[in-house]
Amino acid sequence: MASDNFVDYVKIHCRSGNGGGGSRHMRRERHVPKGGPDGGDGGRGGHVIIRGNKQMWTLLHLKFHKHIKAEHGKNGSGQQKTGAEGDDVYVDVPIGTIVRDAETNEILFEIDEDGQEKILKRGGKGGRGNTYFKSSTNQAPDYAQPGGDCEEGWSILELKVLADVGLVGFPNAGKSTLLSVLTAAKPEIANYPFTTLRPNLGIVSYRGSRSFVMADIPGIIEGAHEGKGLGLRFLRHIERNSLLLFMVPADSDDIAKEYEILVNELRQYNPELLDKERLLAITKSDMLDDELKAEIKEELPDVQSLFISSVAQQNLNELKDLIWKTLAND
Repeated sequence: MASDNFVDYVKIHCRSGNGGGGSRHMRRERHVPKGGPDGGDGGRGGHVIIRGNKQMWTLLHLKFHKHIKAEHGKNGSGQQKTGAEGDDVYVDVPIGTIVRDAETNEILFEIDEDGQEKILKRGGKGGRGNTYFKSSTNQAPDYAQPGGDCEEGWSILELKVLADVGLVGFPNAGKSTLLSVLTAAKPEIANYPFTTLRPNLGIVSYRGSRSFVMADIPGIIEGAHEGKGLGLRFLRHIERNSLLLFMVPADSDDIAKEYEILVNELRQYNPELLDKERLLAITKSDMLDDELKAEIKEELPDVQSLFISSVAQQNLNELKDLIWKTLAND
């Protein structure tokens, strides 16, 4: 998927339909000159409904379609005829989409299943016709109830990428390179920070016909949980990964410290992320000899780790074995 086509954040304005007004019609026929009230109820206004669609991976279709309106309900009429309901409008979104109120930033709901439907803006109720108000003491009410008002406002839709493995690391840690080598994904790769501005997904083929999904997530910087750098825009994607593969380059000044900074950013954002399985890959390890690797091993944090090189194709099969074993035991 081209990076320009991956949209994970949109702001849309939705308006449901007004309810139709009730009818104040009086029955008037040649043989029934004073037939009394026979006004029908108004129809319900259309809802705006968010619906999960497993075939979708992006919110691109909403980027240029930000105003969504449902139909108004029709008015009731004589002979106790109820007005037609306004057509509902369905907004299809990828699984993993969070919907927020744009003013309060409150999470309204999350779409996490294919076909799941949630009403975002509820259509107004149809008004009661005058037939409803007829009683023994009021046999000819000449009034009816107006239709209910619509709901409208701005909402924020955010997408959390769903993947088995999320790559976590500082910018330029080699995440995009690893993804391009292990999968058919073609992320932009360059020797400068923040090459990846959007998550990239790839399917890693494993032994036999098995496979798992890997996500290259934009790089963390210290303070990301406060919104620095790409900040919160990427941290939410990590929430839907089963396993986190931390990546620290072999030429880092302090591998253990860099790992702890990454872990701390996740902790500050959402402590529950630390409940996920974690692995550590020391990237760009083709520049290390065995003696240097032995020295580095003694200072590594207490997490399963592996020295790899995407460019030199070192230990990549071993990495896939370790990932698969960890996923299978999760």
